[in-house]
Amino acid sequence: MEECNKSDIIDIMSRQESAFIYFYTPLCGTCQVAGRMLDIVEKMTGVAFAKADLNYMPDLAMELKIESVPCLLILQDGLPAEKVYAFRSVPNMLGIVQKYLGKGQ
Repeated sequence: MEECNKSDIIDIMSRQESAFIYFYTPLCGTCQVAGRMLDIVEKMTGVAFAKADLNYMPDLAMELKIESVPCLLILQDGLPAEKVYAFRSVPNMLGIVQKYLGKGQ
């Protein structure tokens, strides 16, 4: 996953792109496990995910209404389509991502 900052995220949204952005905080143990799951999903799908440390963008968190970390924000055409907070398993996350790639059920 490539680290991005607030301006990168705003740029993605303003260009109306679709993206998977993983919000985390470095000291969160659950975030570390979720990040490993997403690394596997990224390798399985070939889709590049972005990641962002929410500690450095509290105003963006409020604007996007991110309630907690870990959070996978799925953007479609620059707009939030879904926020995933429960990273149950790799197969679960793979199914969610594939749904937005047009490969899932």
